Amino acid sequence: MKKLLIVMLLPLLAACASVERLALPAPKVLPGQTLTRFASAPGQRLDHQDWSAFLSRYVAPDAMGVNRVAYGQVTPADRVRLDGYLTDLQAVDPTRLTRDQQLAYWINLYNAVTVVVVLDNYPVTSIRVIKDGPLSIGPWNRPLVQVAGQTLSLNDIEHRIIRPTFDEPRIHYALNCAAVGCPNLMDRAWQAETLERDFAAAERAYINDPRGVRFDDRGGLILSKIYIWFQEDFGPNEQAVLDYLQTAADPELRARLQNAARVKGYKYNWALNDAAAAF
Repeated sequence: MKKLLIVMLLPLLAACASVERLALPAPKVLPGQTLTRFASAPGQRLDHQDWSAFLSRYVAPDAMGVNRVAYGQVTPADRVRLDGYLTDLQAVDPTRLTRDQQLAYWINLYNAVTVVVVLDNYPVTSIRVIKDGPLSIGPWNRPLVQVAGQTLSLNDIEHRIIRPTFDEPRIHYALNCAAVGCPNLMDRAWQAETLERDFAAAERAYINDPRGVRFDDRGGLILSKIYIWFQEDFGPNEQAVLDYLQTAADPELRARLQNAARVKGYKYNWALNDAAAAF
């Protein structure tokens, strides 16, 4: 009876994840948006040293390998430096950067702004409790930065700049939404020079972590909701996503994925990636 009930609930669980997917902005560049034109040769050199220093000081893995942020330990001096870093980023003209420089720029801007949003509202149990009204599901539509005269939200950076412009599905392993279920926030800034290496490492780490891909006690395949929220970035359908996951899976996981007929469910942990909540 219990097994039958679970089988009956599977379509409902998948439908819920699909509804969440529909609530996300489409990956589409806004009319008149010119921020993602690339320089043909390296132009303005960016200094991410303050952001790397902040991350190395406050980001560390817990016993399960989840990188957590010590939000409650951030000193006033380090907060001032972080705010200064964001001010400097907003003074950059992205069109003077090469493709790789610009992609690293947008990732660092997104992640640093996310950390600041949490710090401004800390303590919170989840970033989703930071809302702008009764119908808000979080801070992602809030105008937070201004780049080259254009006011941008986190959704603008992710869905209206990065996703439609760079055609790089692995950005979902780089952009961090301050949740335990999200791929790890790196303990250093993203850099154009190491972009490919860091993408590959982040991809492999998440796919081979239970947060990304796992099998439950009954052998059912459970994927992160990232793979249904952004399915079109990874493949045209569920089977294509499973084929993609095999390319970065370790041998044992790859073998199990090859034998998986379907996805049983999609899950995601929205608890804040707070170091104080790790134990």
